[in-house]
Order: sequence, then structure tokens, then C-alpha cells
Amino acid sequence: MSTCMEVNNLTKSFHGRTVVNGLSFRVEAGEVFGLLGHNGAGKSTTIDLILGLKKPDRGNASIFGMDARTNRKAVFERVGVQLQSSNYQNNIRVDELFRQMTALYQEPEDYHKLLKFFSLEKLEKVQVNKLSGGEKQRLSVALALINKPEIVFLDELTTGLDTAARREVWNHLKELKNKGTTIFLTTHYMEEAQSLCDRIFLIRDGKKVTCGTVEEVIANSPCENLEDAYLWYMGEEAVK
Repeated sequence: MSTCMEVNNLTKSFHGRTVVNGLSFRVEAGEVFGLLGHNGAGKSTTIDLILGLKKPDRGNASIFGMDARTNRKAVFERVGVQLQSSNYQNNIRVDELFRQMTALYQEPEDYHKLLKFFSLEKLEKVQVNKLSGGEKQRLSVALALINKPEIVFLDELTTGLDTAARREVWNHLKELKNKGTTIFLTTHYMEEAQSLCDRIFLIRDGKKVTCGTVEEVIANSPCENLEDAYLWYMGEEAVK
């Protein structure tokens, strides 16, 4: 594998509180890399810093060897992004939203293929605000793929979904990985991390706790499963 993203000593503070504290890691092309931590641990801010949406106080991040802040157009031609909150204009239909997005790129994907891939083809003429939670989540991933990205960022994609909808999204992401797309995701669902991720990176209060495959993370703890290991690493539960 080749490295497609590198983060070195990334640090960011807000109002005297350090939210991201000296994070360093690499993401290899074609892998699913999971950034895990509780709400407020610094996951979303880390993504914002990597994508150049916020300026770090110290350290740097590169995607395909480029700083997203200074090479925004070149980076975003190759990157897809689904952020935690996606707000769409009132009453816009699914097909209208896709046409708006395709207009932003020189060689966009045929959005009809994406609709079919994510089982949304029958909803093309439906208003986005009429979609179910699972349909909206699949839509947000499909929109992130409109520029045929080599790496896609997914920030707590399945939060709020029921079990069936969550697993449906997982199946689509596994198919996406099989097609060679690199996936960088944040989640606080351990089952999700175990199902999808090649490697996971745990953070607590903006600091690295541990990194490795799910098996390695479990093996380096006194626990027998990822959920218990996660709580142990976070200092929230003693091993019985």
C-alpha cells in the first residue's frame, strides 16, 4: 500500500482548551481507517484540520502530498466529504441536488449510477426532506462520491440510525472499499469499527491513546472484545 494521507503533530486549541493535541498518523490507500473517541474527543476538528477547513496551531496534514489549505482545488478534486450535519435547501428533490453537485466538477460520476449503487433510484424525484434517516445517510455518501474521489471522509455517518439502517450503510461502504476507495471515518460505535475498519486510532481529549488493527487493539488490552477494550483505554471501566 502507498500512503495517501499523513498527519504530523496536529494541534488545535479554542479559547484556551486544546481540542486536538499532537496527533500523528498515516492512512494507506485502499484501507478503511477509523478515528474513534467519545463526543468532544476532537474527531470532527481533526477532520476539519486535515481538510484545511480550520488552521492548526501546530503541525500539519497532507493528502496526496498536498496541504488542503493551500491546494484546495487540487485536493478536493480527489476527495469526497460527508460531514456530520448536511443542510439542504427547502423542497429540493434528490435529482436536483445531484445536478447541482455535478455542475461543480469537470468529470463527475453519472449520478444515476450512484443512485442505483445506494438503492436510491426510486427516490430520484422525491424531496430530500421526505427521505428516511437511512436514506438521507446513503444520499450523503452518494453525494460525497460525485467527483469520483480516491478518499472519502465520513464523520459519524450512522449516528441516529436504527440497527437495520446502520447495517445497510455498512454493506454499501464495504462495496465501496472493494472498489478501491480509501475511507476515513469517525465513529463511536464499536461494532461499526469492528465491521468496517482495517485500522483504528483511539483518541481521548484530543490525544492519541492507541492505534492498530482491531485485533491488535484488543490484544494490547486485558479485554476480550473491542467494546470492553475501548472502555478500558478510555479509563471508564475496570477489568473484572
